[in-house]
Amino acid sequence: MTDRPAAAANTPPATLIAGMGARARRVAAVLAGMPTATKAGALVEAAAAIRAASATILAANATDMARADAAGLSGAMLDRLRLDPGRVAAMADGVAAVAALADPVGQLIDSRTRPNGLALSRVRVPIGVIGIVYESRPNVTADAAALCVMAGNAVILRGGSEAAHSNRAIHAAFASGLAAAGLPVEAVQLVATTDRAAVGAMLAAAGLIDLIIPRGGKGLVARVQADARVPVLAHLDGINHVYVDASADPAMAEAIVLDAKLRRTGICGAMETLLIDRAWPHAAQLIAALVGAGCAVRGDADARALVPAIAPAEPADWDTEYLDAIAAVAIVDGAGAAIDHIARHGSHHTDAIVAEDPALAERFLAAVDSAIVLWNASTQFADGGEFGLGAEIGIATGRLHARGPVALEGLTTYKWIGRGTGQVRG
Repeated sequence: MTDRPAAAANTPPATLIAGMGARARRVAAVLAGMPTATKAGALVEAAAAIRAASATILAANATDMARADAAGLSGAMLDRLRLDPGRVAAMADGVAAVAALADPVGQLIDSRTRPNGLALSRVRVPIGVIGIVYESRPNVTADAAALCVMAGNAVILRGGSEAAHSNRAIHAAFASGLAAAGLPVEAVQLVATTDRAAVGAMLAAAGLIDLIIPRGGKGLVARVQADARVPVLAHLDGINHVYVDASADPAMAEAIVLDAKLRRTGICGAMETLLIDRAWPHAAQLIAALVGAGCAVRGDADARALVPAIAPAEPADWDTEYLDAIAAVAIVDGAGAAIDHIARHGSHHTDAIVAEDPALAERFLAAVDSAIVLWNASTQFADGGEFGLGAEIGIATGRLHARGPVALEGLTTYKWIGRGTGQVRG
């Protein structure tokens, strides 16, 4: 097995990443032309290997949990780190599920024949070598590996030090599955060193790594976006809004808002700000419902006039991703004011409108510049699985390449193919 911890510890990070990148580049050329059945079969083997290694993975995770607890990690961080038999089984099931997804590689995007008879087509191809930098969640080791392999990419994984033992055990199992299927194990490499300089080396590895995807907290993502010389696919914040229009059904609005904020408060698709049309007569009841469900509400002056018990919102609240049972509430003068507020304070992630007026809803859907915009649905649907894409590698909020949930198709690019009969420009 390559990249053992002992060897990595004695290798300068830049040298380590250069070697891994060179190996990944060679393997990527092989994966690019690999048949779908071969890739899928390798993932089935990898899933079986993860199941077979469950006891080893759980023992490694117990070591990480003990160290994390001693280091004083928060309860939320400990929960993200923790594995149990059910979570390991779900990880294996996720790898097997990727094997059953449609292979995007080779798919025809469009085609045309020019007047001179030259036939042109655009087809999906792998990106090449992908670097994943992530924190806390050891399941990302398996999820990211499976998605990259199925899309024909080699991948270099660099997990957080808090999950080092878990990541190594999962990677070892995954690699043994690849080997059993006859795939080169260098298709999925794990940076075994916990030296933070290895992340910097990955970010500087232009020509070896084609795309960096960070998954973790704001500090990690901000560093990657600031320092990378390699293209980055990421989102920094999930400052998501739900706007309740004057035409909204009260029961629907309450159900959507409570779900958007409180179903899972720590995910990037959670609502952070609630905007309510001044003309909607049920605002006080909706705010009270949030408070009654255990949410700490911070409101503007108009919201506090309706429900005086809520705390006053500070200017920073409109730009904060709480990832907790906290929400900011503002009363606005219609959809136009809501759209303006989202433009000033949103993070281009996920925003929603609750409305019975279809023309107004369509105006909102067109005007809000976010990766995901929803009508009469919770922001918590910002998830690749809920979009029917299968597993996702993250949410992208940029405007280039991929946007929203990034699954297999988002891990490909395209090339043009021309078929001629001797055409020359002359």
